[in-house]
Amino acid sequence: MTEALLGFLAIFVLALLRMPLAFSMGLVGIVGIGLTRGWMPAMASAAQVVHETGFAYTLSVIPLFILMGNFVARAGLAHELFHAAYTFIGHRKGGLAHATIAACAGFGAICGSSIATAATMSKVAYPSIAAGGTLGIMIPPSTILVIYGIITETHIGKLFAAGVLPGILTALLLMLAVVVMTWQDPEHAPAGEKFSWAERFKAIQGIWGVLLLVVLVLGGIYGGFFTATEGAGMGATGAFLFALARKALNWEVLLEVLVESARTTAMLFTLLIAATIFANFVNYTSLPFELKDWITGLGLSPIMIVAAMMLIYVLLGTVMEELTMVLLTIPLFFPIVVQLGFDPVWFGVLIVMVIQIGLISPPVGMNLFVLNTLLPQVGLSNIFKGVWPMVLVLVITLGILLAFPSISLWLPSMMD
Repeated sequence: MTEALLGFLAIFVLALLRMPLAFSMGLVGIVGIGLTRGWMPAMASAAQVVHETGFAYTLSVIPLFILMGNFVARAGLAHELFHAAYTFIGHRKGGLAHATIAACAGFGAICGSSIATAATMSKVAYPSIAAGGTLGIMIPPSTILVIYGIITETHIGKLFAAGVLPGILTALLLMLAVVVMTWQDPEHAPAGEKFSWAERFKAIQGIWGVLLLVVLVLGGIYGGFFTATEGAGMGATGAFLFALARKALNWEVLLEVLVESARTTAMLFTLLIAATIFANFVNYTSLPFELKDWITGLGLSPIMIVAAMMLIYVLLGTVMEELTMVLLTIPLFFPIVVQLGFDPVWFGVLIVMVIQIGLISPPVGMNLFVLNTLLPQVGLSNIFKGVWPMVLVLVITLGILLAFPSISLWLPSMMD
């Protein structure tokens, strides 16, 4: 156990020295295996991880969904999604924020990235964008759910299905928070213009194609007509045709989309490879077994143990980058969750909720800094102040999903 704890300490030290976390995890993992098992096994293990990750067929779902989101984003869908939502609910108090959350939910069904969703919607209403942007990683297709599914060998299609109802629940609770906030301070949330039904239907016409694409891709995965990887391929192809039909592509834009998708994919694959190498090192030590024995020896009920894990995640999320936090801790917590008899699909949804909270929790919430970069006139302190009610809503949502696993598991159970 001592070796593993020293490994975690070494990663934090290297991170403080400004070494990228992916390199920190990979270096500590290789050195750790080398010192405990020998340098030849360490080199062989690292080479095997790189080879298997690079040639894994299931991992091709990541660049394909990223490509799908980038094509649709370049087609100008974000503005039309917001406009369509605003025509229906913009006339209510706080309608601007309501429409932003609804648009974030819709864009998240295509993009799969919280940061990209928040950045794209950043010109509208910053407190609701910070929270609404997190829907990009809950509502499928979700890059985080794909990574979790690959690391834990959990069915990706079921994970996507599990994210639907929690994503809708989160959006509704965020809108409820907007209602409460506007009731307390109505002057800062005036009602907007009311649109006719003819104008509303005209606004929907701009997004029907991509909605059909999402229904086709996710419906095909849920219905078992094709795998998640095949669905991602169809989604990327459909998004390309969608952008082409809207004359949003030329050779220069196409190159930018491909380079951006490749850059994002390379970043995620580097993190995955490094995290897998470090996880192999941790698994060679006795830490997972001793940690499991210690936790089960506390005499807590299984659900209280998972609740304690979530509390640890929420606290870590305020001071640590979310994806790295999950990649570091999954090798420790996931075996315990499985030993306690909980569904890995349900735990995956909880993990995503924790990441959502971390993305908007000061002082290091990534979405907050994205908004501050794109909206410098607002000020980081104002963003911090405005986002706290949304953080509370996400914590409450986490508690609901923790107490009622059926919310996450009902749709996946229909796929058996």
